[in-house]
Amino acid sequence: MTTITETPPAPLSARLRVPGAFVLGAVLLLGVAPLALSDFRLSLLAKYLCYAIVAVGVSLAWGRGGLMVLGQGVFFGLGGYAMAMHLKLADAAATGETLPDFMQLYGTGDALPWWWKPFADPGFALAMTVLLPMAVAAPLGFFVFRRRVKGAYFAILSQALAAALSIWLIGQQATTGGTNGLTDIQGFFGYSLDDPVNQRMVYFVIAAVLLLLMAVARQLFVSRYGELLVAVRDSEERVRFLGYNPANVKLVAYVVAAGMAGLAGALFVPAVGIISPALIGIVPSIGFVIGAAVGGRASLVGAVLGAIAVAWAQSTLSDAFPGAWTYLQGLLFVLAVGFLPGGLASLGIVLRRRRTRTPPTGVTA
Repeated sequence: MTTITETPPAPLSARLRVPGAFVLGAVLLLGVAPLALSDFRLSLLAKYLCYAIVAVGVSLAWGRGGLMVLGQGVFFGLGGYAMAMHLKLADAAATGETLPDFMQLYGTGDALPWWWKPFADPGFALAMTVLLPMAVAAPLGFFVFRRRVKGAYFAILSQALAAALSIWLIGQQATTGGTNGLTDIQGFFGYSLDDPVNQRMVYFVIAAVLLLLMAVARQLFVSRYGELLVAVRDSEERVRFLGYNPANVKLVAYVVAAGMAGLAGALFVPAVGIISPALIGIVPSIGFVIGAAVGGRASLVGAVLGAIAVAWAQSTLSDAFPGAWTYLQGLLFVLAVGFLPGGLASLGIVLRRRRTRTPPTGVTA
């Protein structure tokens, strides 16, 4: 007669590891960083945290689902432009104008374009920062995954979408600011962004959103859906044989990652005061993936820390080597994928395996 033994509960230290890491991250971001950094450094960190929010979605879609999302700049830009459009309209209304300053400069007439008008409402604009990227990702992902497009073809399609959006924005100078984008944003829902106190408030909002999305992504990782997503990544045909539709599983991850990227773009606007095609094209899209790859795309914390580290390196090295940074960025990606596929988060595991590996025995005649 077979006896059923219950699985012993995990040790207390293992159960407290994730909550402890989350609390530590909250203390560092919300407590230590504002006290230790100057206003300028804190504003830079706020910018880097926006990239880290994109990395959370990349970790879900690529790290868990195996989707090489090289077009996250599209969704980052859609969220950023949705927020910037509202803030530009609010700035114009504060000075008694009906048109944003760049429209007066480039001459679009006396009427606001019809598709700008809904963004005057703050609730609509906030909703669109997330819903618009998801609305673009949903039909695109539906047709792509239904056609079983994956691998390099999916990556190329994502890059083409990023290039197309950037080109379209540049060509609409009278309504989107063209190459310059939407710049010189002064306020954020009634608060002046010239005030350092309000800039710190923006930082706290960004840090809180990052922590919240990390908690949400963590729950997705350990949920039944997260296990199913990993199964689709590793053996799509077996999942289909079990009665699940892999296209739907991948579509959810793709749409959620798009929404996170859109929210990151929306928060990037008050942190930096600008959104332009240069921030959402092919190169920025690759940069989002490189950050997650360097830190460890399968590790949520690794992807976040990698995104922050690569963004910091870009700000530092691009000033010292303006012509060579793009090559250094590409080299980081090649090294991460070729020699450390799990990123820096897997470095400890790799070293531990090498220490415990049994040396081969000699062959005697």
